[in-house]
Formats: sequence, C-alpha cells, structure tokens
Amino acid sequence: MEKGSENMHLEDPSFIGMDTEESEMGQRNSEIQGFRLEKGDASNVVFSTEVPLVNKESSTSGSCGCSLKKIKSRVAAKDTEFCQKDKSGHDKKVSRQYRIELGQLFQGAVSSHDWELAESLILSADPQTLNDALCVTLDAIWFLSTHQELYGITELIKKIIANGAYDFTRAALRTSFLASCVSACQSRTMSLSDTVTVMARRLHERLQECHGDEILKAEAGAKVQKFTEWALKCIGSHSRCQGNNDRVNHCSAIEIQLQLTAFKTFLDLAVNQLTGKDFTEAFDAACFPLTLFSSSFDAGWASGISATVIQGLLDMLVEGGADNVNQCFLEASRFGSTELVRILLQIAQRNSLDVDVDLALGFASHYCKIGTMECLVEEGNAMAFLGPLMRAAERGCMQVVQWFVKRGCLDMELCLALTAATSCSQVGVAAYLLPHVPKHVLTALSIEILKAAGERSGGSLDGVAFLLRSDFLGDPAATYAVADSIAKSNDEAVAPDLRAFVQEHWSEEAFLDGLKQGQEHYMNLMRILKRGESPICLRDLPAPLRVGIAYMLLYRECIEVGGRLLSQRLRGQLVEAVRMLEGGASEEVNQGRELLDILEHHLPPFLVRVLSVG
Repeated sequence: MEKGSENMHLEDPSFIGMDTEESEMGQRNSEIQGFRLEKGDASNVVFSTEVPLVNKESSTSGSCGCSLKKIKSRVAAKDTEFCQKDKSGHDKKVSRQYRIELGQLFQGAVSSHDWELAESLILSADPQTLNDALCVTLDAIWFLSTHQELYGITELIKKIIANGAYDFTRAALRTSFLASCVSACQSRTMSLSDTVTVMARRLHERLQECHGDEILKAEAGAKVQKFTEWALKCIGSHSRCQGNNDRVNHCSAIEIQLQLTAFKTFLDLAVNQLTGKDFTEAFDAACFPLTLFSSSFDAGWASGISATVIQGLLDMLVEGGADNVNQCFLEASRFGSTELVRILLQIAQRNSLDVDVDLALGFASHYCKIGTMECLVEEGNAMAFLGPLMRAAERGCMQVVQWFVKRGCLDMELCLALTAATSCSQVGVAAYLLPHVPKHVLTALSIEILKAAGERSGGSLDGVAFLLRSDFLGDPAATYAVADSIAKSNDEAVAPDLRAFVQEHWSEEAFLDGLKQGQEHYMNLMRILKRGESPICLRDLPAPLRVGIAYMLLYRECIEVGGRLLSQRLRGQLVEAVRMLEGGASEEVNQGRELLDILEHHLPPFLVRVLSVG
C-alpha cells in the first residue's frame, strides 16, 4: 500500500486494522516499547475520546455491517474490473485503491465467517495484501466461538500463508496486542466506551511518570494511542457482529480453548519464520495494554476466566522464546498494574523463570503503588523491605512508610529508616518512626544516628534538631550528653556543619553561654529600671507586666521551637531567668519543660494565652 493510506484505514471501520504501510509497521516495537526507552511524558498530546467506535451505517444492534449478498456482488464487480486491467504479467501489482477495496471485502467475508469467499479473495491478492489478510484473519481468532469457526479460520490462515504471506512478525505482534485489549475489555467494570476514556487517562498518567525529550514523548504517546484506538475499533466491530453494541462477550472455557488453539496453529505454521526476538516483542506488545487497563480491573481479575486467554497466549510466547518476562514484570510493578503483576508471577512460576520480586517491590514503593506492593509481598514473597523503606523515608512518603511498618519491620530497619528521614529533614516521617524504634536500639546507636544524619543532611539539620528537641532517648540528661559528645568529638566522621550546630545550640558550652546571656539580660533590665529616663516608669507597673516586658521574647522563642527539650542555649537563658524570678532556684531539677512552666507562672495570664495560641 502506498504511503499515506493509514489514516483511511483508521477511519473506516469496515477495513479495521488493515494498516499495511510497511514503513509504519517497521517501527512496531518502538511504538509498543516507547516507554521502555523512557520516552514517556506526552503532556502536549491531545487525547481524543470522541473517535466513533461504531460506523453510522452499521450501528444497528446485532448487525456487523456486512451484507453477504452485497459483499459477493462487490466481489463479482471487482473481479470484472480486475480482469479488464493490465494483463502484462504484473497482475498482483494492483493499484492502491484496489487493494483497499479488496481488503474491505476480505474483512467483510471474515466477519461473516464466509470462508469460501475469503479464500477466493486471496487468490487475487499481491504479497503485501496477503500480509494484511493474515493480520485480519488473526484478529478474528479472539472472537471464535465454535469448532466450525475454528476449522474455517485455521484453513484460511494456511491458505494465506501458502499463497505468499510472509510478514509473520507483524502479524504476531499485532494479534498479541489485540488479544490483550480483548481480555482487558472483558472486565465487567468496563464497557468499550469506558475503555476509551480509561485508556486516555492511564496513558497520560503513565507518560507523566516518565522522563525524556518532550517531542519524543509526544510522538510515542500519539502512536500508542493510535494503536489502542485501532484495537478498540476492531473489538467494537467484532462485538457488533456478535450482537453487542458496547460490551465484549465473556468467553466460555470452550471458546477460550478454541481461540488459543487457533493461535497455536499460527505459531506452528510460522515456527521457522519467528525468532526469539519476535516472540519477545510480541510478549511486550501483549503486556503493554494491561499496564494501561490493569488498575481498572476487578480485584482478582487475573485469576478469572477473562484473563485465561492472555495467560495462555503469554505462556505460548514464552515457550517460543520470549525472554523479557522479568522486564515486563518490573515495568508492571512500576506502574502499579497489579493484575498484570499477578499474571506474570503465575507465568514465571509455571515456566520456572526467575523474576526479581524485591526489585519490583522497590519500583512499586517508589511510585506509591500500594496494591502492587501487597501483591508482591503476599504472592511473590518479596522480603527486602529495607531499601524501599529507607528511600520512602528519605522522600517523606508517609503512606509507604506506614505500610512497611504495619507489615512488620526489623528493629534495625526502623532505626535506619529513622536515620534516613532525619538526614533528609523529613520531620513528619521521623516523628512517625521514632516511637516504633526500641529505646535500647536508640541508646546504643544514638551517636551513630546523629553522625549519619549530619553527614547526609545536604545542608539542612532540621531533622537532627527534631530528634534532640523530641528527647529521642527518652532521658533529657542522656540526650544532652549525646549532643555534647558530638560537639566535643574530634572524629573526622562528624560533619563540620553538625559539630558547629550542636556546639552552638546543644552543648554544655552552649548552656553556659545561655546562662551568661541571661545574666547580661538581667543586668540590662536592672539598669533600665534604675537609670532609665523613659516617661513610663517601669517600677510602677504590676510585677507580671514587668516580667512580660523582660522575658516575653525568650518565652516566645521557647514556645515556637516546640518539642520536649529546649536547646542548651535556650535552657541556659531560661535557667537564669527562673533563678532571678524565684530567688535562686536550683537548675539541677529543671532539665525539661518545668522551667518554662515556672516562667509562665510569673507572666500575665492574657500574655500566656495569646502566645500559646499564636
């Protein structure tokens, strides 16, 4: 067929799927595998959901749009026309328009199960049209329902091949893609019209999750959308022939066996023509639609009869030499296609193939595909929680972190996840994990936790400050002591930023400096009281107001930092303030928030309420 004819094919339901442009089909694998090359995100692709699935002339329920009498009359007319054409020995080099019309007639004959008529049409077909006819015939096998139909279609496939069809690779790839779409559409939650919408939305979501050149992403997205819409049109056409306007029939076990038998017959006929690479590409083509649709399936779809066809097809492709089961398995896990993950697990088990369930768990957790994670752990026996848990903690993905914790993690896994969250200043995740780490583990590894968090902090020590403020050891004296040991450490493994931070705020030296600042502040206040020349005489104000004026800023800062412990610098200032107010209170009994409570007792109640609310 001449270049440029593909649009006509896509727009004409009576010639569904007979895309014969060799340059287009030469890209078959890149079109299906576009996302594997990370060409994904087609944000500027226009996803059309208005492509008609039903031809206006053939939308009547129960009609396949193919009048047998009309087809035969058109065949007779075309034969007459063909006989009048050039008889110079190039009979099979027919015109583009003739090939299109011949293809339409062949499509009608196959849809009508008029095998005799279909066989007569292939006699006047050139090799390229025979390749197209092989594809159309294979399309029809996924709609077989009787032994008579099986016999008719397998005999037709044999005759098409005997007459010169040779493009087995395109036929295998295309029919595998279609079979997957048929299985997807048999989910009881989806009608054909629903499927168009779901396909567009899921394709867009999948593209958003990929990276790469925007132009390549747009091209990949457009091609995949075109192929999927073609498949849905093909399904719609065959469904109408079976008397269904907007839903695919659920096949019985007998019908599924007939369909798989027909496909096996094709593989047997093409066995010497298909390479391992061809089987691999066909396997990928069969898996791809399920990555788009799988999230919309009923729970347990993979174990139901609707998935039997695709499981049988994938098994045959593996037997033929497909070697990308693990690759497809990882991609399905990444995109949260749980039912496809379940199918590929079963295929791997039946064929004694290795699939990397732990790596798949890492992909699923990275993209927060909780349902897929459940499947990988419960059915795939994935056990490597540490890596995914730590990465989720680093990203601050609370949902994934909570899932792992609830599934059950080792004490060290929880401790390392806490360290990861702390180093990345994911305070919310760190706050969730801290109560789950046993105290004896925290005590034993406290210095190493702070050192590791500081080393990987990336400039922000908010996570370290959170642990210290939270009194992560459950003992103020112990927590202050650990911080002081970091401040005094000469260990080169201690990050300079971490050492400087604890020296300034959490060391014993910082506490003494805080006491000194508190004393200086008190002396300045006394100078103002005795020597100040303000017309407002502070001595005449009520005592609570004088305390508020003197210590409001300190109190506000203590309230704002929050946590169970104050930094040593703030604690030092607060100890000195309380000593002045209480007439020499002992600092030893004031390791925690008791100091703040004492200060609050001396402040005006309205000021305490305002600052607490603020």
